[in-house]
Amino acid sequence: MSQFISRDDLKALINSDSAPVIVEALPNQYYSSGHLPGAINIPHDDVGAKAEDHIPDKSETVIVYCANSECQNSHIAAESLRALGYISVYVYKEGKKDWQEAGLPLE
Repeated sequence: MSQFISRDDLKALINSDSAPVIVEALPNQYYSSGHLPGAINIPHDDVGAKAEDHIPDKSETVIVYCANSECQNSHIAAESLRALGYISVYVYKEGKKDWQEAGLPLE
């Protein structure tokens, strides 16, 4: 079951000294067209193959997002991360659409 994080809480974490690992769970072409500040790209179907290379510390806080609240990629990626042993995984379920609609920047 997914644990969720709000846009405001995520924004505060991004701007803090202890920023989490932020993962966009969409295919590379969507990530390349713009992503949340500091986010890395691990498509939901590549989590098993790429997570440990990109996030070696399984105790690290990881925030996963995708396109919008209807998109399930972030939920799939979060469950895969938990199955791999990551212990602090959250989903920003409203995703990139919500971030942009709030006037927040993409990289």
